[in-house]
Amino acid sequence: MSNLVASAAGRVADRGPHIPPRTSPVDQIYVEERAAALGKRSIKKATKVAGLKLAVRMMDLTTLEGKDTPGKVRSLCAKALRPLEHDASVGPVGAVCVYPNMVPVAVDCLRGSGVHVASVATAFPSGLSPLPIKLDDVRRAVGFGADEIDMVIDRGAMLSGEYAKVYDEIVQTKEACGQAHLKVILETGELGSYDVVRHASDIAMAAGADFIKTSTGKVTPAATPPVTLVMLEAIRDHYYATGKRIGMKPAGGIRTAKQALHYLVLVKETLGDAWLTPELFRFGASTLLNDVLMQLEKERTQAYQGADYFSKE
Repeated sequence: MSNLVASAAGRVADRGPHIPPRTSPVDQIYVEERAAALGKRSIKKATKVAGLKLAVRMMDLTTLEGKDTPGKVRSLCAKALRPLEHDASVGPVGAVCVYPNMVPVAVDCLRGSGVHVASVATAFPSGLSPLPIKLDDVRRAVGFGADEIDMVIDRGAMLSGEYAKVYDEIVQTKEACGQAHLKVILETGELGSYDVVRHASDIAMAAGADFIKTSTGKVTPAATPPVTLVMLEAIRDHYYATGKRIGMKPAGGIRTAKQALHYLVLVKETLGDAWLTPELFRFGASTLLNDVLMQLEKERTQAYQGADYFSKE
C-alpha cells in the first residue's frame, strides 16, 4: 500500500506547480466539422491574390535533407529573397530553415534582408538525445547566427505522462536560445489524439514557446486543419488568460495554394487579424511555394504555367 501511495505522490509531483492541467476533452466532431466548413469559404480574386502574397511572406522555406550542400542552401536563399523574379511585390519569405551546420551559409546569404534564419535542433526529428546534447545543439545553432530555433519535444515523455520532463526541457531550451525565438514542434501525428495535442500545446506555451508547431514534416500525418484548429484555440485561450500572443506554424503536408488559403481562414476566424502576420504565423514549406507562385501567375495571366517555369530547390 505504501508503494502505491508513494507512486501516486510521485505522479502528482511530476505535474509540478507550473504544468498546465488538462482542459476539458476536445470535441472531435465540432473541431473536424468547423475545420472542414472554414475550408469552403469563397474567396474573391483580389482577396485571393492578397492572401497568396501573404502566404509567401509567411513561409519558412525549408531544406532538411542529408544531401544538403552550401550550394543548395544558397539557391534556396536566393529564392527566399525573390520568389518570383519579375515581381518584387511577391515575398520575401519569412525565414529559411536549415540544419545547424548550414546556418552560417544562410546567414551570409540573407544578412540585412530581414529574412530570418531558422534552424532545427534538439536531436531533430526524434528528440531522443540526452538533454545536455540537445542544449549544446541549440547553443551551437544560435552561435552560428540562427534567429529562430525549431525544437522537438520528447513525444515518449508526453505520451507516458512525464509532463514535467517535457515542460523542463522546453524551459531549458528557451534559456539556451538567448535572444532567438523558439518554435516548439509537437509532432502531432505521434501524439494520438486531439486531447494530447491540446495538452502539449498548453505545456509548450506555459514553458516559454514563442511559436507552437505541428510537425517535423518527417511523420505522417503531419499538419491537418483539425489539429491546427485545436492548437489555434489553445493559443486563443492562452492569450485570453495571459495577454501574450503565441505564434503558430503548421508544417508538413501543406502543398497547395488552396490549402494555404484554408489555413489563413482558420487563423482569421479563430484568432483574428492580429495573427495574420509572419511574426505570428508561418507555414513550414518545402513544396508549397511553387504552387502558390503558379496560382499567382494564373491570376495575373489567366493561364496556368507549367511547374517547369519555377525553380526547384
